[in-house]
Amino acid sequence: MTSRLQNLTVDCADARPLAWFWAQVLGWNVYYDDDPEVLIAPAFPPDPAQRPTMLFIPVPEGKTAKNRVHPDLEPTDRTRDEEVERVVALGARITDDRRNADGTGWVVLADPEGNEFCIERSAAERPVVPRQWRLGG
Repeated sequence: MTSRLQNLTVDCADARPLAWFWAQVLGWNVYYDDDPEVLIAPAFPPDPAQRPTMLFIPVPEGKTAKNRVHPDLEPTDRTRDEEVERVVALGARITDDRRNADGTGWVVLADPEGNEFCIERSAAERPVVPRQWRLGG
C-alpha cells in the first residue's frame, strides 16, 4: 500500500489572512470554525480527487530559515509573467527572478509571511516536444 498527500500544512502567525492570500492565488475557498486552524480547498468537504488541500496552523514562533519544501505553481489561464503580476498585487513579493531571455525559467516569491513558492511557465508557454518511448527489452 501507499499513502496519499492529504494536506500541505503551513505553520504561520495569522492563519486566516494567510489562508485568504493562498485561496486567492489558487482560486479555492476558505473554511474555518472556532478552531484556530484554517483550511483552503476547492470545496468542502474536499473530494479525494481534490487533494491535497492547504491547512494553515498558527504557531508562536516565526519563520527563521528558508523553506526546505515549497510549492511550484503553474498558471492555468494566463502566462507566467501575468501570474507573477497578479500574485504580487495580492501581497506576494519577488525574492529571486530566474526568468531567461528565451522565455524559460521561473520566479521565486514569498507569501505575506515569507513562505517561498515558485511560479513556472504555463503549459501553453512550454514547447511541444515529441517523445518516444521504447517498450520491451
